[in-house]
Amino acid sequence: MESEIQRAICDYLSLKGCPFSHTNNAPIYDKTRGAFRALPKYTRKGCPDICLIKEGRLYGIEVKSEDGRLSPEQIALGKEIEVNRGVYVVARSIDDVRAVGL
Repeated sequence: MESEIQRAICDYLSLKGCPFSHTNNAPIYDKTRGAFRALPKYTRKGCPDICLIKEGRLYGIEVKSEDGRLSPEQIALGKEIEVNRGVYVVARSIDDVRAVGL
């Protein structure tokens, strides 16, 4: 479900002409090793799924399903973004993205 919401938000932002970046920062299972691959060096846990800058302001968009919860790392990074005058959005639909002026 989250992947569908995320795709819809990315399509919406693309149609609006908003330059954004989608980050998949979940470790991927490597069948050949039988283990998860480590995240790249300096990849921070809790990084938003979608990031963009509009009019000099960072927007971090964390996509969640209706019953999805934020991890402690996502909560901490969201607060850090807001303390630094950015906008942190927990988006359960495109409407949440529109609500912050995107």
